[in-house]
Amino acid sequence: MSDLREKYLTAIAHAGDETTLEDLRVQAVGKKGEISLAMRELGRMSPEERQEAGPRLNALKDEITSALAAKKQALGDAALDERLRGEWLDVTLPARGRRAGTIHPVSQVTEEVTAIFADMGFAVAEGPQIESDWFNFDALNIPGHHPARAEMDTFYTHRADGDERPPHVLRTHTSPVQIRSMQANGAPIRIIAPGRVYRADYDQTHTPMFHQVEGLAIDRAISMANLKWVLEEFVKAFFEVDNVDLRFRASHFPFTEPSAEVDIRCSWEGGTLKVGEGNDWLEILGSGMVHPKVLQAGNIDPNEWQGFAFGMGIDRIAMLKYGIPDLRAFFDSDLRWLRHYGFASLDQPTLHGGLSR
Repeated sequence: MSDLREKYLTAIAHAGDETTLEDLRVQAVGKKGEISLAMRELGRMSPEERQEAGPRLNALKDEITSALAAKKQALGDAALDERLRGEWLDVTLPARGRRAGTIHPVSQVTEEVTAIFADMGFAVAEGPQIESDWFNFDALNIPGHHPARAEMDTFYTHRADGDERPPHVLRTHTSPVQIRSMQANGAPIRIIAPGRVYRADYDQTHTPMFHQVEGLAIDRAISMANLKWVLEEFVKAFFEVDNVDLRFRASHFPFTEPSAEVDIRCSWEGGTLKVGEGNDWLEILGSGMVHPKVLQAGNIDPNEWQGFAFGMGIDRIAMLKYGIPDLRAFFDSDLRWLRHYGFASLDQPTLHGGLSR
């Protein structure tokens, strides 16, 4: 046993790398190693011989195992020291710059949309987010039996017993701003109404609170042709393309007549949206000529004036332009998402819809 001890302790001491050390472990204490085979011989010995040889073999195995572990640790430390000598880090260098904050995509796109429509002569109008059901529904020619007026779709504010005020809701669209603007300013008028709206819905493409922008233009000789031109100019400026095909599909909205859903020609090659090319169509907004009853609710005579209106989701067009896959992420608190999709403060939109960096 002394020969085995001297043999392996010397070999372990001179091992120059972990591969050699592993070979020595297998030769000594592996299943077929010399010490392991010697321990198997204990069963063939007499009790007296086994009593003497057993403790010595166990002690030898423990000593070799400890020597292997110590040498492995030493080789690891030596490799680390060598790596540290070859690699270095100048801790006096300044850290990489990180933006202190970023502009949320909703804020950025709202500014872009506002700038584009401002270039076409549209002013920005605002209104309260808690509306009476008259402004939110009745004035917009939405009948009492319409599904949108059900509590499963609309958030109604609580009323205490004895409160006789008319029902109020969290506005389901920014259309009430159109009524208020008509009542306050009369005709002619040309506005957009961006802002938060609320509906009882929640999935990958719907959230209880989201953002919408609606447009309204009223004059004596406005037609669907004017509506088409405005939307074409907007799409070209927003998506930064030279040409775009729009498809108007007949639809029904209580507040416009005729009404149309608007699609844009696009392609989804490689999962990336390309506007203005391809054979696919994507719905982006609803539109139409303002219903005479809506004009009357805004104190405008429909026999003298007419106009068009349109509406689209700010979050939705932001998702399309900047490749954001899930609407719910807009309202997540994960700062990594905002650092990825957010905009620097210098990313200001110009009046032609592009970004000035």
